[in-house]
Amino acid sequence: MSTPYPFTAVVGQTDLRLALLLNAVSPAVGGVLVRGEKGTAKSTAVRALSALLPQVDVVPGCRFSCAPAAPDPHCPDGPHGAGPGGARPARMVELPVGASEDRLVGALDIERALAEGVKAFEPGLLADAHRGILYVDEVNLLHDHLIDLLLDAAAMGASYVEREGVSVRHAARFLLVGTMNPEEGELRPQLLDRFGLTVEVAASREPAQRVEVVRRRLSYEDDPAGFAARWSGDESEVRARVVAARALLPQVRLSDNALLQIAATCAGFEVDGMRADIVMARTATALAAWAGRTAVLKEDVRQAALLALPHRRRRNPFDAPGLDEDKLDEILDRFPDEEPENDPDPEPDPGTDPEPGPDGGPENPQGPDDGGGPDGGGGVPPQGGGPQDAQPPADPAEAPADSPEAPRQPSAQEDGGPEQAAVRAAEPFRTKMLSVPGLGEGAAGRRSRARTAHGRTTGAQRPRGQLTKLHLAATVHAAAPHQKARGRAGRGLVIRKDDLRQATREGREGNLVLFVVDASGSMAARQRMSAVKGAVLSLLLDAYQRRDKVGLVTFRGAAAQLALPPTSSVDAAAARLEQLPTGGRTPLGSGLLKAHEVLRIERLRDPSRRPLLVVVTDGRATSAGAVGGDPRELTTRSARLLAADGVASVVVDCESGPVRLGLAGALAADLGGPAVTLDGLRADSLAGLVKDVRTAVTTPASHTTRRAA
Repeated sequence: MSTPYPFTAVVGQTDLRLALLLNAVSPAVGGVLVRGEKGTAKSTAVRALSALLPQVDVVPGCRFSCAPAAPDPHCPDGPHGAGPGGARPARMVELPVGASEDRLVGALDIERALAEGVKAFEPGLLADAHRGILYVDEVNLLHDHLIDLLLDAAAMGASYVEREGVSVRHAARFLLVGTMNPEEGELRPQLLDRFGLTVEVAASREPAQRVEVVRRRLSYEDDPAGFAARWSGDESEVRARVVAARALLPQVRLSDNALLQIAATCAGFEVDGMRADIVMARTATALAAWAGRTAVLKEDVRQAALLALPHRRRRNPFDAPGLDEDKLDEILDRFPDEEPENDPDPEPDPGTDPEPGPDGGPENPQGPDDGGGPDGGGGVPPQGGGPQDAQPPADPAEAPADSPEAPRQPSAQEDGGPEQAAVRAAEPFRTKMLSVPGLGEGAAGRRSRARTAHGRTTGAQRPRGQLTKLHLAATVHAAAPHQKARGRAGRGLVIRKDDLRQATREGREGNLVLFVVDASGSMAARQRMSAVKGAVLSLLLDAYQRRDKVGLVTFRGAAAQLALPPTSSVDAAAARLEQLPTGGRTPLGSGLLKAHEVLRIERLRDPSRRPLLVVVTDGRATSAGAVGGDPRELTTRSARLLAADGVASVVVDCESGPVRLGLAGALAADLGGPAVTLDGLRADSLAGLVKDVRTAVTTPASHTTRRAA
């Protein structure tokens, strides 16, 4: 077994280390979500934490880590009698992104349960993590139903497995830690709220800190055991401090004044629900215990707010987590300071001035707040001041028409001109439902119909691999004709493995929504492009809620470009859209060809995820780009090529004015999908709801056209 990197050797990352240690002191805080760019020691710090946890006493032979002094009365391996226990280190269990539900919660032997009535249960990762750490790397890429199971178990302290009337329950109390890179997609706000604390990490921009990160990492790789030995004294000190804080925690007093500070802070920041208040109270109590005090002070409440509130303030999925520290101080200043009540001298906080570490660096277990980790370094950006708190820049459109800042306004007939600065998107709105026709088998989501592991039961089939969802009626039906031949004598059925049937279920899948946006001069009128961006932003919000991947192709001037490759980060697509400039001619055909190329490559990477093409244009085509030829003919050929590949498409018609040419409708006909106006895209419009996008599927043998439902 490899020697883990010492927790106390991580350079900087003060908030990250403090949040982890507070959960080690009080697991009731509710876990930690660590957000940050790659290479910022997220995984290294989490994996190193387990070495600081005290050993746990367990019942010998119990697969569920029951404590000898207080065994779980519902333990599947119980009941446990009185007797001496054994000690083992606290475990750190990692949940892979591709794990199945059975791997997480455990699995029942369905064949033995039906034939013998025996609860033969194989424990999952939740049982392994009991009284330890459960670590989920890239938690934002985990399937939603697994996240729900995980967070429910963490909240209840128990895991329940129920299959066809057979029920198993076991204790599952663990320290939950998740790490994620926001560039790869966000968690839903409901799931963010279930994590007790959130920490933002980023790489340090200070050369001295980055040098120290590299120095320590190279030293560790040259001699892991020797490096760990040099930090063993600091590790022992922190381990002892965790034990002492755990012992002191029940004595910490949370006064009415501190509770009022917590309530006023949550109310002042308009946090939904009461979970934030409870988490802040537990965090402030743990902070006091960690500092060696028995009274919660205003500074504890302030630090608890910085860790527990930023991720709970998001009103819009595209809002970055953050907290306005000036506003926080203003709220807390309304309350008088509390005097400590005969507390011992507090331990230094993790942000105090450091002493030189074993390697001569500027780090100790309570190191500075400007360093990095062994994976690439990282300092902690200031809390608060997120984009939602910043004052929006003045819109150049409001400048006088003769001022230097005012962009040139093209006429309605103009189809070119110089590039114009990006305009801000209009307010987003709730859009109509767009979905891909047919029945897919892609990743779980909320858009199109698909065969999924969860949903309504539609039939049964022989299991392919391990049985996960038993179809009881089909299993009994398959076994019934063979009972006499199998010598059935009693009341129970004689079940064989070949009789088992897997339930087939229908739910919803997430799709790849590829936006092809016209940014040419014909779209450049400021109010028009603002409305277009508002519509695309609304569709991005819809894609976020339905767990889709998104991509962005834009075209203007002489070419089309892939502004954003397909990604799960809808935030990144919104940022690229906001920065999108306009101007030039309209190479519509080139944009469609670029979309065809992107979808072809993505089909090889993720063949089960079906695409939905959303073309946002007024239908004009005035340039063939590098391809050459007639622009309209190129557009028609490109659209029919996409239709021949069976790509589901919808055209958002941006044409405005009393005279309409109907070019977007003709494009939609070539693509084999519907056209919908900007106004008709709204869910509350009077037009009929767009439920399905039907494609024109062309094969050598036949031509089939599917209409929009």
